[in-house]
Amino acid sequence: MAVSSTFSKVDEYGFERPEDFDYETYEDFMSHYLIVLAKRAKKWTDLFGEGKSLKRNLTVKRYVRKGIPGSLRARVWMSVSGADLMRERASPNLYGTILAGPKDESLVDIVRTDLPRTFPDNIFFTEETSRLENSHRQMLFNVLVAYGHHNREVGYCQGLNYIVGLLLLVTKDEETAFWLLKMLVEHTLPQYYICTMAGLITDIDVLAELVRIKVPEVHAHVTALGLPWAVIATKWFVCLFAEVLPTETVLRIWDCLFYEGSKIIFRVSLTLIMRNKENLLKCSDFSALVECFKEITKDSLVLQCHEFMESIFKTPGSLPGSTITKLRTKISQEKEAKK
Repeated sequence: MAVSSTFSKVDEYGFERPEDFDYETYEDFMSHYLIVLAKRAKKWTDLFGEGKSLKRNLTVKRYVRKGIPGSLRARVWMSVSGADLMRERASPNLYGTILAGPKDESLVDIVRTDLPRTFPDNIFFTEETSRLENSHRQMLFNVLVAYGHHNREVGYCQGLNYIVGLLLLVTKDEETAFWLLKMLVEHTLPQYYICTMAGLITDIDVLAELVRIKVPEVHAHVTALGLPWAVIATKWFVCLFAEVLPTETVLRIWDCLFYEGSKIIFRVSLTLIMRNKENLLKCSDFSALVECFKEITKDSLVLQCHEFMESIFKTPGSLPGSTITKLRTKISQEKEAKK
């Protein structure tokens, strides 16, 4: 089917499709999804066309959940996340000032080492394209180095390269990527990327507790086989599903993440686990369970991003932000008490 497919072996964001890519399923999905995209684009243009401002309200939230057109993503993300306001309140040209300032060579070396590892299957990040002026790899280097100097507590943490890389593929602008990264690291996912990764570790425990509440059989089975939840969820959370789920699905997740915050990560994780409950329970040993958790990110539904996004708001059921806040507090207090 791949040979006769009308779709390129490289997707619109420059990622090479895997050898086992299911072109037949994808073509069937796209034949319907392109119509959805066209309708959504018209609605978005009416709502947030040239010169129009965007305010957070139920209409915008509904629109975001149904997907933001690629051409508007950078503007909408900046607006609904609060990154625009953050930039307005900062000193003029903060990004340019940091970039032009003195550099910590040890930080620069660490970032430079990770550049070739970032999206090696993407045509915009190859060794050849990196030699071009204003290449994606050069922009990635600039943003990571600037942010590392701006936020010394974080510096550089592995995983940020994938986030910034995807931000650049969408926004095509260093400064926009810098402000969206700042919003994610300092507000949406606090303490995920500091050296202790305290926020990340707490949220993995929160996910485990949510699984125990919503699918107790899976929690009991994972516990019995001795698989740490950190092995399952660390990459999901650190990279915000980049390099884990299909690109367009990741971007649809990020649409909601920038509007609704970190609870979206839990919704996605719970949906993946709950949809694959039976397969997970069939695993009889540790290694089989590890492999099954890898396979659930290739679930046929994840390719159909529109249906998948609808399912993350239905499958896990009620999941208010207050529940996550209470669980974070409870888990943090329990850890503190054990010290």
